[in-house]
Amino acid sequence: MKIGLFIALAIFVAGYLAIWIGSIRKLETPGPRELFVGLITNFFDTLGIGSYAPTTSFFKLWGLVRDEHIPGTMNIGDVLPSTLEAFIYITVVQVDVLTLTLMIGASVIGAWLGAGVVARLPRRKIQIGMGIALLIMAAFFLLRQFELFPGGGDKAGLTGLQLAIAVAANMILGALMTLGIGMYAPCMMIVYLMGMSPKAAYPIMTGSAAFLAPVASIRFIREQSYNLKAALGLLIGGIPGVLVAAFIVKEMSLYWVRWLVIVVVIYTAAMLLRSAMLERRRV
Repeated sequence: MKIGLFIALAIFVAGYLAIWIGSIRKLETPGPRELFVGLITNFFDTLGIGSYAPTTSFFKLWGLVRDEHIPGTMNIGDVLPSTLEAFIYITVVQVDVLTLTLMIGASVIGAWLGAGVVARLPRRKIQIGMGIALLIMAAFFLLRQFELFPGGGDKAGLTGLQLAIAVAANMILGALMTLGIGMYAPCMMIVYLMGMSPKAAYPIMTGSAAFLAPVASIRFIREQSYNLKAALGLLIGGIPGVLVAAFIVKEMSLYWVRWLVIVVVIYTAAMLLRSAMLERRRV
């Protein structure tokens, strides 16, 4: 069944690439800052810190992407790095394939529905949505930092009511990911609450992100709701970031990095909400 997942993922990614390449009218070359964002965010993403909140912060603080184009840019640009992560963790970490498949499928459905809404939202609503999303992510980071996350168990899979709850929750997370709420922290909390092994969270998180991103991306591509230069920066810079983290660094202490991310994410959320307030005054 893992081979079947890999084949399906390859088909998803091939379709995404065909649609994206076919939609590009003029190629743009990413600069050093766009490449740096792709490299550093995907490096830490592979180590388990998540990439969406830090990426949003970089884009907003450096003014690289218009606020309303940030969700689409992240979803489109991080497809290949996320796919690489998924192949690595699904191969290496043992997890019940039925649980993995159902949770991935639910996240894809949620992403398709969520992207259809987000891609058409006006700037102010996206600013408000991303601001709230970042504050939620900061709360998850704080829970993890103070070790208030549930400890998890030793199960490699779920059955019955627990499986149904996890699948439903992952569908909601798939929809929210299109707005900028990263999959990793909330998905990890769900897995822990259900008594699964902490290691089992990685193939579920990376697999969900890898499958839902191409599906969500198609909607953003069709609406042209993204920044091509920044998306290419995430793609080109992200792949070596994943490889270095997975095969060279493997593990490192992220305690102080998480504190830095929390501060920056809260500041970025405040900036987005302030921009939304100013946008309202202009109307």
